[in-house]
Amino acid sequence: MSKKLEGNGRWESSRMMLPEHREQYLQRKEQAGAPVQPQEPGKSTPAQLPTKEELELIREFVLLPIMMTIVDKNCTEIGLSSYSMKSLYIKASQVLMTRIHDELSAVRKEMKRRQIKVFEDERVDSAIHYHFICRGYRDTFAMMRDVVRAEMSVRIARYVAEMFKAKS
Repeated sequence: MSKKLEGNGRWESSRMMLPEHREQYLQRKEQAGAPVQPQEPGKSTPAQLPTKEELELIREFVLLPIMMTIVDKNCTEIGLSSYSMKSLYIKASQVLMTRIHDELSAVRKEMKRRQIKVFEDERVDSAIHYHFICRGYRDTFAMMRDVVRAEMSVRIARYVAEMFKAKS
């Protein structure tokens, strides 16, 4: 049997592991006395594991540009259409893109402050893969396309609801 499938190895190689579960797994591994990945080759100082908030920042950094691209594409398509209310949709899309851009700027600023860098690896049919460096700790991050779509739908609905929320 493959070494990755023995014991709990199946979870180590899973691409569908949620950041919260991975963080718990690494904390348990560290508490058990397993070595933590060093900062740089040759150094013996262990790298500090990313916190849940830092993993959420990485997730935001991945999702927000995708959302912005989708909204921009839809805005362009509506602009070329013959909808009678296309000016309303275009203005709403522009407000939405501004909101997403502002949020992305805040995420980038916080990532820079926390010394986090994210790089896109590959786009496989079912997932988008990234690797990140967080204060010397290196790891990979993958998001399933279905999860990305669902998260974008929820967020866009929330942003639209906030845009049209009646001011008290």
